[in-house]
Amino acid sequence: MPAGDPLGRRAFVVGAGAAVLAGGAVSPAQAGVVDGPLPDFHPALKAALTFPLAWGTSPVRDFRAWRRLARAKVEEHLLVDREDSTPYAPETSQVSQGDGYARELVTLSLTRHERVRAALLTPHGPGPFPAVLLLHDHGAKFDIGKEKLVRPWYDDTRLASARAWADKYFSGRFVGDELARRGYVVLCADALGWGDRGPLTYDQQQALASNFYNLGSSLAGFMAREDARAAGFLAGLEKVDARRIAAVGFSMGAFRAWQTAALTDHIAATASVCWMTGLKEMMVPGNNTLRGQSSYHMLHPGLPRFLDFPDVASIAAPRPMLFFNGGLDPLFPADGVQVAYDRLRAVWHSRHAEERLHLRTWPDLGHVFVDRMQDEVFGWLDSVL
Repeated sequence: MPAGDPLGRRAFVVGAGAAVLAGGAVSPAQAGVVDGPLPDFHPALKAALTFPLAWGTSPVRDFRAWRRLARAKVEEHLLVDREDSTPYAPETSQVSQGDGYARELVTLSLTRHERVRAALLTPHGPGPFPAVLLLHDHGAKFDIGKEKLVRPWYDDTRLASARAWADKYFSGRFVGDELARRGYVVLCADALGWGDRGPLTYDQQQALASNFYNLGSSLAGFMAREDARAAGFLAGLEKVDARRIAAVGFSMGAFRAWQTAALTDHIAATASVCWMTGLKEMMVPGNNTLRGQSSYHMLHPGLPRFLDFPDVASIAAPRPMLFFNGGLDPLFPADGVQVAYDRLRAVWHSRHAEERLHLRTWPDLGHVFVDRMQDEVFGWLDSVL
């Protein structure tokens, strides 16, 4: 506090708020935080985001060179070193039989720091089979992770929780089991904080992310690295056709799916349901992202100075990609979805690969991945893998 100033910052802000409640005007000099947790100068910060490394804006005109440059920029902002040489050293347990496929839990090292347990479903037969890296959502529900998408045959308590989640978002289906019945090898692991690696609580997320940053690392970057490594593990399985691996996810899992496709060439196709938007259009008063907390799982500090979300996803072009959005989804404003779809379309068009990009908004649906959406995704995967 400057010498002679009788008011500290707290008293100043409280006084400004009191003036508003009393009907008084607040001068620009008094404004600090507006529309909830936004700085009053956020329009200027938003206007400064021009995404200069985006394809079509970047001075690099060779697409392969641009992909290498853009991927390197994303890698840089993950704040987590590559660990591709860490042995996976898989160990299996809880082996069981499903409807036309084998089920097992596999514990493996996705980084040097921690062993991770994942569900692995393998169709009966000699193979090799196409495969899906299945990535679970956030949903502020941490007691289950992989169990949101793969029926937990090994735990009745989690089964009850997982069934309720499947009823709410997936028309009562377990997406992983549906894929395995259709002839896909499926791998689904817990992200840090969920299932066997939790449970985290909603109000602990920001502290966890802060602690990662203080340790010179990143929560979102750590998840991105693990997902890319999981794709590599899947590609190395004996019964998997390494040329036919898809990443599939809903909500935060959709973000993880297109992000994984951008980071590794192991992913041949991607289906992302209910997570794609332009950043600027999402950063508006009332949007869930402004709360912090869950957004830290998808936040790479500084990256928006170079690339928008659809720009990162476009690193995977011209490989096949599917994006679904619910027209009633409160998390992603329609204008943000349209901006992202337009930018994605322009990239695939520039590669003469428009037929490999499937964009759809379901006008009567919200933030869900219901059976009719699933059926279209399954059919699409059959056609591109």
